[in-house]
Formats: sequence, C-alpha cells, structure tokens
Amino acid sequence: MKERVVLAYSGGLDTSVAIGWIAEETGAEVIAVAADVGQGGEDLDVIRQRALDCGAVEAEVADARDEFADEYCLPALQANALYMDRYPLVSALSRPTIVKHLVDAAKKHNATIVGHGCTGKGNDQVRFEVGIAALAPNLRCIAPVRDSGMTRDKAIEFAERNNLPIDVNKKSPYSIDQNVWGRAIETGFLEDIWNAPIEDVYSYTSDPSQPREADEVVISFKSGVPVAIDGRKVTMLQAIEELNKRAGAQGIGRLDMVEDRLVGIKSREVYEAPGAIALITAHQELENVTIERDLARFKRGVEQRWGELVYDGLWFSPLKDALDAFIASTQEFVTGDIRMKLHAGTAVVNGRRSDASLYDFDLATYDEGDTYDQSLAKGFVDIWGMPSRIAAERNLRVRGTNG
Repeated sequence: MKERVVLAYSGGLDTSVAIGWIAEETGAEVIAVAADVGQGGEDLDVIRQRALDCGAVEAEVADARDEFADEYCLPALQANALYMDRYPLVSALSRPTIVKHLVDAAKKHNATIVGHGCTGKGNDQVRFEVGIAALAPNLRCIAPVRDSGMTRDKAIEFAERNNLPIDVNKKSPYSIDQNVWGRAIETGFLEDIWNAPIEDVYSYTSDPSQPREADEVVISFKSGVPVAIDGRKVTMLQAIEELNKRAGAQGIGRLDMVEDRLVGIKSREVYEAPGAIALITAHQELENVTIERDLARFKRGVEQRWGELVYDGLWFSPLKDALDAFIASTQEFVTGDIRMKLHAGTAVVNGRRSDASLYDFDLATYDEGDTYDQSLAKGFVDIWGMPSRIAAERNLRVRGTNG
C-alpha cells in the first residue's frame, strides 16, 4: 500500500502544484484538505474538484466558519489579543483550526505525512508543524516550497507541463491571507517600508478619509461572549461578519506595521480587521467596568503572553491551556452593553451599562450624594507612601554620611 500524505490545500498555484510534486518526489498518494474559515473567494466544491483534477486521490473540504469563530476568535477576543499591542492575530488564529482538520484527515485516511505550502521565512511553517506535532507526534511534515526547491517559476513550469487546471498567469502583486477575523497583505512594493499602502491594497475596509455619516452600534455581551448587536441576537460568527461590514464601511481596523516574526526577521505587514478591532475595543471597555483592578492589571500581562504564544505557533501548548483557564475565569461578570460610535476610521466607546458593574456613581460623584469619606484618605496616603519615605530618608542619611 502506498504511503499517504495529507496536504493543506488552498486551491492556489503552490498547493495545486504540490499535489503532483509530492507524488513525484515521494511516490505517495495525496489527500487534499481545505477549510473555509471565512476567507471568501471560490466555492468549496470548486476547490475540491480542482484538487481532484490536479491528482489528489481524495479531497475534503470543511465549512469551519462557526468553529473558527467560536473556538479560536472568541478566546482571542476574551484575551483582547493584540500582538505587539496592535495585530489581532488574523493568520495565527486560522492555522490551529486548519491543523486540527489536517490531523483528523490523516487519522481517517491512515496518512503518515502532512504537507503544507509554507516558505522557510514565515511564521506559518512553525504554526503548522508544531501544532501537528502537539496533536499527533507520529506524523511527519513536508513543505515542498521550503524543502524541495519548489520556486514559483518551477511551479508554473510544472503546472504547464502537466496541464493542471489552474491559471498560472493570474498573480496578485501581493501575498494575501484572509479569514473572517481579518486580512493580511504583504510583499510587492510594500516590502519598501517607506512606501505608503495604496487603496488597491484594501478589501475589507473603505477609505476612512471619505465623508460619510457616523454609525452608532450597541454590542451586548454575556460572560465575555457577544450575544446581540443593537438588540438582535447573533452568533459569534454573525457578530464578526456584521461588524466587518459596519466597521469596515467606516474604514476601521487598518494597520500598517513592522512586526517581529518568530524566525527572527522584521516584516512589514498591512492588515485590515474591522470586526476584530471593533469587538476587542468594546470587550476591553466592558472589562474596565466589570473586572476588579488587581485582576485587570494581572490579566493585561496574561493577554500579552497569550498573544505571543498564539503568534509563535503554540496554540496547543501547556502554558496556552493554563492561560486559557485563567482568562475564562475572568469572564464571569463581563456582561452588559457597550455603545460605540463608528466613524472616520475609529471605534469610540461612548456608553456602558452592566448589572455586574463595579462603577458606583455615589462613590465616584463629586456632587451631592457623595458617599466617599474623604477624611480616610489622609491616613491611607501616609501609610501607602511609608516605604518610599523611609527609603528616601535612608538615602539622605547614608549618602550624606559617605560624602
């Protein structure tokens, strides 16, 4: 019986060529696996048929949109995950979703190898291979572009020689990866970090400088989960999709950054994530209202580490699992409504309400009805500053004695 390889399949040139390329290089049968994580584009049945036409012995396509939203985007939202305080982990979140389907397919088809189309420069090779090793340590990974010298020119020549049903002349000037959580654009003229992005780069967002009416939205959460928009019940996927449209129409969620890749190089990336940025902004503000100060301070450090782990391909790691449990424990009282004004590239919170609020009007007010006993503050300030005062007195004494 021939060895079997499960290939992460996108339907594009590289992974279409990889089917026959792997078969020639290894003599193995190839099973193509594609997952819909809200990236749009071609119909899944079209992609499945292309994989078969390119030589796959089996082809599986999975509608993973709700799974991706509920099991990957939602934890990222509850972690307020922004790598380097800006990037909402667009590609990094989709990779473990795809990994899970690859491993399931490998088990189903008795495959011993998993293939992917990543290069040796990027983060995705790590996300795929480390994730696969965590779920199925017995599987081996191959990467034709990285390991077998499958350059684009060679891929085009292979496709033409084998009459593969794919347009080898259609080439975007950019490298693009997208899903429902956002869109990532790189390469081409963007590799010169002095060049500004042009409007043609963007697809999920409109030009924020163009005049338009503001859009006010109310997002309702229950235990950290968005459950309604303007009073209408929504699933997590529906919440992202609606805010992609409404925040995207206002030009919200555009990012242009030089980021630190896992492999050690800096890379210029342009992102647009309107729904993700709007939801994270709302969720952060509701946490400001409902989470106690010291817990909130500690959670911010956990959020940063959580985002780094996910970016670095460690979704299935023990530390990530432990941080998940902590973050989940913080969401019990994150229930309420956030009102935001979406306009001119910004999502600005202008209203908050929650039955679990820690905001006490009678304590906060400076007007009549103030229940805060200001006479207690003097003693508190004295005790709070005592360690610093004692240290300062010591410094003056010792430094003065030593000249």
